[in-house]
Amino acid sequence: MLDQTGGNGASDTDVLVIGGGPAGSTAAALLAKAGRRVTLLEKEAHPRFHIGESLLPRNLDILERLGVLEAVRGIGVHKPGAEFVSDRTGRSFAFPFAQALNRSRTHAWQVKRADFDALLFANARRLGAETLEQTRVTDVRFGAAGERAEVAARGPAGEALAFRPRYVLDASGRDTFLAGRMRVKVSNKYNNTAAIYAHFQGVERRSGELDGYISIHLAEDGWFWLIPLPGDVMSIGFVGNQSAWKGRQGTPQELFLARIASSPTVAARARGATMMSEVYSTGNYSYRAAQGHGDGFLMIGDAYGFVDPMFSTGVLMAMTAGELGAEAADAWLDNPARGQRLAARTNRELARAMDRISWLIYRINDPVMRSLFMAPRNTLLMRDGIINMLAGNLRGDLRATLPILSFKAVFHLLSALHRRGLGPPMPEALPEGARGV
Repeated sequence: MLDQTGGNGASDTDVLVIGGGPAGSTAAALLAKAGRRVTLLEKEAHPRFHIGESLLPRNLDILERLGVLEAVRGIGVHKPGAEFVSDRTGRSFAFPFAQALNRSRTHAWQVKRADFDALLFANARRLGAETLEQTRVTDVRFGAAGERAEVAARGPAGEALAFRPRYVLDASGRDTFLAGRMRVKVSNKYNNTAAIYAHFQGVERRSGELDGYISIHLAEDGWFWLIPLPGDVMSIGFVGNQSAWKGRQGTPQELFLARIASSPTVAARARGATMMSEVYSTGNYSYRAAQGHGDGFLMIGDAYGFVDPMFSTGVLMAMTAGELGAEAADAWLDNPARGQRLAARTNRELARAMDRISWLIYRINDPVMRSLFMAPRNTLLMRDGIINMLAGNLRGDLRATLPILSFKAVFHLLSALHRRGLGPPMPEALPEGARGV
């Protein structure tokens, strides 16, 4: 048995959820709403700083099912699309969600994650989940088929806690609690980047048709995000590969300010701005669990897999996994065989979604891909198909199959010509004001 010192008896529960972020809070809320006894453990105390502040239109359906759509509207900045800006040429191109193939939702919001995550966590409590903050899981043991798991944790004062759930949902985020313990976490070194970011005030905001847009500024050796948040706050971050950081010296703040100064388009918008938060940094290497589910457990959200956050898919994939994970756990409690099938589906759908968006992310520094983004054409609805992905339609859409395949074919054709020194020049290589393909 697990150590239960301190006189704490093990608490029985139907489902124990590790992690009170978007995935865990979504799953806990839906399971509690279905009448299950749910315990949701969060290692920190809400509100806490987090990135991933830009939501997507497909988030709105989930927020509505959770009953928090209007509450999120009240803490967000309206987001009608995404803008890409080239440092090399100074040109920009907007991708409005209203041009996506699926137009049932044509906007999203941008939120301070501290407020958003706290709202989702409180909603799980409102719907009946037992919620514990500053409670860190330290050990999990799974018994024979049909037996309850044994979960050990430490509470806010360091006290030992023990739980005996019938099912465990691991939503521990990039801590990857179960994947790390089971040694099934497989890193993708192909996408080995690092991010540095902070909040600012006084950054120039877009106006007119671009009001509320997230801006992705394409630098020479990486990319910046500029996300407008409530209260004249702008989230600025830079993501670069290893070469972008090689030989850099100084404090994180000095490094970050130097990165901003090196980008003509970002520096112009940040002129006179004031930093109002700490400078944070993190590795963005992609990974996935080789085994994401088993008898009595399922990994969801970043606890199962992570990709570079370039297209704002993180919260959407986490909440989607939370919905699917709740369905799998609920089914498993009544019929373990069916629950296992749904758990496998959850990991499979999340893996496919990551594969779809990763194809673009891994190539965003490629000059051909950048040129296609900065001068998109809508032949065979290719532009609208890309916008469909940017809006969060990642779980497969038959209407987008031909447009996306056509876009990929054009990319591969132009790449082959580019390698051979043939074909038209790439707009990313042209001076400002020149026209490309």
